[in-house]
Amino acid sequence: MNFTLHQLHIFRTVVSNQSVSEAAAVLHMTQPAVSIQLKNFQDQFDLPLTELVGRRIKVTDLGYEVAKLAEEILEKVEGVEHRLAAYRGLLAGKLRFAVVSTGKYILPHFLGGFIKVHPQIELSMDVTHRARVLELLQQGEIDFALVSVLPTNIEVEELSLMPNYLHLVASGNYEMDDAAVMSSEDISELPIIYRELGAGTRIMLETYFRDLAKPPRIKMELTSTEAVKQAVMAGLGVSVLSLYSMHFELQEGLIKIIPAEGFPLQTQWRLIWLKKKNLSPVAKAYMDYLKENIATVISQYFGWIDGVKRGS
Repeated sequence: MNFTLHQLHIFRTVVSNQSVSEAAAVLHMTQPAVSIQLKNFQDQFDLPLTELVGRRIKVTDLGYEVAKLAEEILEKVEGVEHRLAAYRGLLAGKLRFAVVSTGKYILPHFLGGFIKVHPQIELSMDVTHRARVLELLQQGEIDFALVSVLPTNIEVEELSLMPNYLHLVASGNYEMDDAAVMSSEDISELPIIYRELGAGTRIMLETYFRDLAKPPRIKMELTSTEAVKQAVMAGLGVSVLSLYSMHFELQEGLIKIIPAEGFPLQTQWRLIWLKKKNLSPVAKAYMDYLKENIATVISQYFGWIDGVKRGS
């Protein structure tokens, strides 16, 4: 056998995603390039590692065993690189994150100071929907995930960063009585723009409406925070958004907060990782940095939150 580390990495990614096209997206390669490397790798084995079933790839038992060994080999190679950097007096390696869509307004501020101190560290941050974030976490593809609602089916460790305030919002042109507080029954009569099933804001909103005799009307479902903001600003309905995601829009009067019963809903921004995962030296160093600097980062980048009216 004469396979390369690059081929091992590609095969591991294909197995994790059960798809060549999805693996290509993760690897930032073209689909044909991934397919060629996958074929060259598999041709070195007498038994099949994967089988094509319809448009999906089915991994054989042997394929899973090889993928597991590939993971171990790549981790050892990464360990050698880290050890070499340590001898040079540097902290080096890669930190891999996956964050829910609103998390892109949060996590970079908790990374900037760490990277300035350790510029040799590489970062990978996948901004995606909550289900995919948890899938990447469970598969061991990332070191940390940033979420606002904890998973119930994965054993994780967590570090709380700061509260997440979810407000009922409408277009800046929405007419309302600023002194009035809208009831949950009145809110349920409005055209509501929801996130997709499983999204953190969707979970919180469904919990909020759980005890209503009449379920609210879903105007539309959208799969990203940016899409929801655009729909709200266009006057297509009201929605629930994290305060951190609409700083600019609130300043410019493009979105306004509706005073409402029970709002703001509150969750907690948390950095989570698999309970049984052995953190790399870089990941451990990042955790130490966070624990010492959370208050400083919040004060420096999120102090404006205190100046925003927090609903009723």
